[in-house]
Amino acid sequence: MLMVDVDNFKRINDSWGHQVGDAVLRVVANKLQQSSRESDTIARYGGEEFVMLLPKAPLHEATLVADRIRIAVSARNLTLRDTDKVIGTVTVSAGVAIYRPNEPVANFLKRADAALIQAKQSGRNRVITLERAMA
Repeated sequence: MLMVDVDNFKRINDSWGHQVGDAVLRVVANKLQQSSRESDTIARYGGEEFVMLLPKAPLHEATLVADRIRIAVSARNLTLRDTDKVIGTVTVSAGVAIYRPNEPVANFLKRADAALIQAKQSGRNRVITLERAMA
């Protein structure tokens, strides 16, 4: 599972308004979709967070997918269509967790969220997995 969060999203909404914030969420969702396989599932989880389930993906593959998403989002320079005013780049942080057999879903989510929180706390615009330390 990837848990992906738009960095500094409140600042986007406060500076540009909720319509622009919604457009940013659509850009991120699009990048998630472009990076997904047919068997993957993507869902919005909270305000500016997304969860991506990657069945049977090993940890290194899931981490690579998360990093490709992070790079693809940050590579896009956003502008307002109506005015051509430059919004700039947006970044995302991601936490990666691998499901453990018979694990309660709440624990699975909690581990992905803990990795995401560490990504945010260690500077944003990064992918973190805590699997090795927490296994």
